[in-house]
Amino acid sequence: MDTKWQPQQLRAGTAKYKALATEIRDAIASGTLTAGEKLPPVRDLAYRLSITPGTAARAYSILVEEGTLEAGVGRGTFVSNPFQSAGPQEWPEIVDCLSPRIPDMGQDKLIRDSLRQVAQDLPTKALMQYPKREVNRPARRAFMQWMGDAPLGHYTEDDLVITHGGQNALMHIMQAVLRGPAPVVLVDEVSYSGFRKAAELCRAQVVGVPWDGEGPDADALEKLVQSTGSTLYCTSSEINNPTTRPTSPKRRREIAAVALRHGLHVVDDDCYYTGSHSAETYRALLPDLGWYVGSPSKLVSPALRVGFTLPPRGWVGQMLQSVQLSHFGVSSILTEAFARVMTDENLPRIIANVQGRINADLRFVVKQLGGYPIRWRSHVPLVWVELPVAWRAPAFTQAAKAAGVELKSADEFTLRDGRAVHAVRIAINGQIDQARFQQAVMVLRDLLDNPPRGFTT
Repeated sequence: MDTKWQPQQLRAGTAKYKALATEIRDAIASGTLTAGEKLPPVRDLAYRLSITPGTAARAYSILVEEGTLEAGVGRGTFVSNPFQSAGPQEWPEIVDCLSPRIPDMGQDKLIRDSLRQVAQDLPTKALMQYPKREVNRPARRAFMQWMGDAPLGHYTEDDLVITHGGQNALMHIMQAVLRGPAPVVLVDEVSYSGFRKAAELCRAQVVGVPWDGEGPDADALEKLVQSTGSTLYCTSSEINNPTTRPTSPKRRREIAAVALRHGLHVVDDDCYYTGSHSAETYRALLPDLGWYVGSPSKLVSPALRVGFTLPPRGWVGQMLQSVQLSHFGVSSILTEAFARVMTDENLPRIIANVQGRINADLRFVVKQLGGYPIRWRSHVPLVWVELPVAWRAPAFTQAAKAAGVELKSADEFTLRDGRAVHAVRIAINGQIDQARFQQAVMVLRDLLDNPPRGFTT
């Protein structure tokens, strides 16, 4: 039964969430609220006090952290019983949905075993010298085996260049391609922030390409190439991060035609590769201008800092030169461990289990938030949520954090001078208990269901 405690207003002179927390403490101290008593739902309390649900949730979260209140998954919030447990209380940390957290389905043991084998098997020469390209040949072969018949166009293991992950690959591509005192890099209007950050490190201007229902607007792209003189466009044809949208096969061909007319290099970032493709990559469509970037970070482990670049024909040398001058190559210990992990007979089962956990979490998110405009893809640990009119992305993420859930605002994926997009990206966290993740989703559902209506915090 809900408590009969019903505060009518908050004291002035302090932040509303602090005033509410003080009000609850005072009620407990006076005996108005007793141990085990249930507090009103966040949205009901917020409505009564003319505050936002995020403000009420923040007060509850503070009191839960200090042990004054307890939060039960799917049951509500209750006054703590100080005599319930003699042992130390573990208070819940904030739920991190900022970036995908891949569940451990056996990768931990597989990586540890591989590193031990590498330590025993690598000859002293390999451990005492800078890495040589021929030493990482097994890793390049393992990548080819992993990719199978993916539509990357014709290539051999000698065409692959290994880097310290996908982000590092983007830096090297830009260093190889960009020229002149004021280069321009084109990116999708809403896209992976790493494109922008890599370009800025290369002192390049970044310009956004708008999308329509099929993907990047080919006509807009052509006009931007003509007006800016850009020679590089970074995109993700299969899984756009953050929206999870693919570019249609027809639009990929139109983009490729624009690139051919203007000599535009196209980087196809496929680091969210799930094991299949819906159409050809730009590397296949543009053998002389298309760059492919892949990584096992989103399916196996981000600790394996190994990324792969498949440059266009004639560009392997420039890419290798950039890698060599930057860090003299990826450690042979790491590339050999990668090769062993990726060719282990247990890996397919592990990846299937990883995808199974991701899909289970996705199903719960979709079930709870499916009444709102959302985008998601099977096996992809991301959900893109368009916010109700009353919410703005920064305010929503702040309210969510106050209620114990961190996620990314659309502002993280748009250009500073681009149009405002009021959406958020939820990243699946497979490294926490599923019940805890589900509780975080319910917090977000409560905020979506109760947008601010002219109230202030």
